[in-house]
Amino acid sequence: MPFTAGRPVAEAKADLFKALAHPARVRVLELLAEGDRTVGELADATGLELSHLSQQVTVLRRAGVVDSRRVRSTVVCSLRDPQTAELLAVARRMITATLREGQALLAELDGADDAVALADRARVR
Repeated sequence: MPFTAGRPVAEAKADLFKALAHPARVRVLELLAEGDRTVGELADATGLELSHLSQQVTVLRRAGVVDSRRVRSTVVCSLRDPQTAELLAVARRMITATLREGQALLAELDGADDAVALADRARVR
């Protein structure tokens, strides 16, 4: 129950992030950001066995992130809120920025011409 009256907001947020804290669930959300998918389509796209996928979708449903509906004998999943895709995009931007900063630092270290860098280069030879 992530969003019930009287519950601390920080606790609800933590539970939401816990629900997102699994690579398989993140991948399912990325796929659903592209559009509704059947459980079979999700299984094919993720490579997960149906039983494992079902468990992951259940966690996302309980967290209020994913909806599912039955169409005849098929279960179709969708994002409950399109802002979930925005949340994933923000996470991607954060990761990208961190990696770029790391690359910039590495380039700076590789190009350094101070006494420590010169000593390190001498040791490697």
